[in-house]
Amino acid sequence: MATDAGNPIPRFPAGFLWGVSTSAHQIEGAADAREPSVWDAFTAEPGRVKDGSTAAVACDHYHRHREDVALLAELGVNAYRFSVSWPRVRSEKGLDFYDRLVDDLCAAGVRPVPTLFHWDLPADLDWLERDTAARFAEYVSLVAERLGDRVTKWITLNEPAEHTLLGHALGVHAPGRKLLFDALPVAHHQLLAHGLAVRALRASGATDIGVANSHGPTWAASTEAADVEAAEFYDLLLNRLFADPLLLGRYPDGIGELMPGDVEADLKVIAEPVDWYGVNYYAPTRVGAPQGTEIEFGGVSMPAELPFSVREIAGHPVTDFGWPVVPEGLTELLTTFRERYGDRLPPVVITENGCSYPGVDDQDRITYLDGHVRALHRALEAGVDVRGYFVWSLLDNFEWAEGYARRFGLVHVDFETQERTPKSAYRWYRELLKAQDATA
Repeated sequence: MATDAGNPIPRFPAGFLWGVSTSAHQIEGAADAREPSVWDAFTAEPGRVKDGSTAAVACDHYHRHREDVALLAELGVNAYRFSVSWPRVRSEKGLDFYDRLVDDLCAAGVRPVPTLFHWDLPADLDWLERDTAARFAEYVSLVAERLGDRVTKWITLNEPAEHTLLGHALGVHAPGRKLLFDALPVAHHQLLAHGLAVRALRASGATDIGVANSHGPTWAASTEAADVEAAEFYDLLLNRLFADPLLLGRYPDGIGELMPGDVEADLKVIAEPVDWYGVNYYAPTRVGAPQGTEIEFGGVSMPAELPFSVREIAGHPVTDFGWPVVPEGLTELLTTFRERYGDRLPPVVITENGCSYPGVDDQDRITYLDGHVRALHRALEAGVDVRGYFVWSLLDNFEWAEGYARRFGLVHVDFETQERTPKSAYRWYRELLKAQDATA
């Protein structure tokens, strides 16, 4: 895939949000200034993280946030998606940190867009328990009361699908459970927490609320009935299970009866209207019938007992994470969602899109981002109401179970010295934003 050199990226509408994303646990460090999360317990167990590292220091953003805000200002983004650490704001000192961060972002002309849950659940809570959803709503109210005079755009949850699948079904993320389909209550309780959070934010006066769900096209490995059926089931689990309740107020057929509690009553909460729908997009997934053996895919062991198997997508370049680079999948995903949900789909914001490559002169990242921004514009031309695009990520960071081996940042971080060095892709994005601003 080559950059369309000499052909400028088409103009996006005036008021389009151009941003970058991060998350608290991956960049903040300062673990001694917050309560522990499930990720602290997980990373303390030998063998859980590939390089044996933890996020105790990470990018030390807690102490260096002004340097990072300056990088945002120099980059020229008009929005910054970060996450609030629930374990950190259990103390007044933690709330003070986000007060300072939001003040500095506003002073720099960068719109703060906080995500209220990005996987760092306080260690004394459990998504298997319904009460965690109620505790989440209380926490959301606390943060909104403190920051709501300056923050207008909110995100409730980040990627509940991955948090359910990787953390509770397959055990490769915190809290490390291998429950397979017994993890479904985790999905339901996160969705309920989202609905309760929307209500809490509305009560605080918020009028611009969304969610960040991870989605991608599911491609059947062949036209054989078994492969098609497996792909449809995978699509249900990773796409429709988390979109249908939010947008349609119902679970896909056969799923609701597997969920705990008064599901019909909960769905009325889950389907509280949002103002926009966030999509994290990285790649499609090729899926076929189960093959009867455990498969290693994308660094994750897929158990043999699953009713599907994930297959390689040939014919496309891959990132250093082994993920296929398929920009056209973003166009396909968004147009499929528009067809599937019709007028129930609110305006869309791409809340994450990015790639892992080594080095500071990261031409592969430029090619990747260039292709995806163009693919996003094609979705816009096809009639999808797209309002924003956030690159993952501003900084190289703690990449969960991969530790520090994967570098997604526009800015290189030397984790020994904490020196920040903008990469070639940072400069490319800055020039893109200047060109978009000039045509606005």
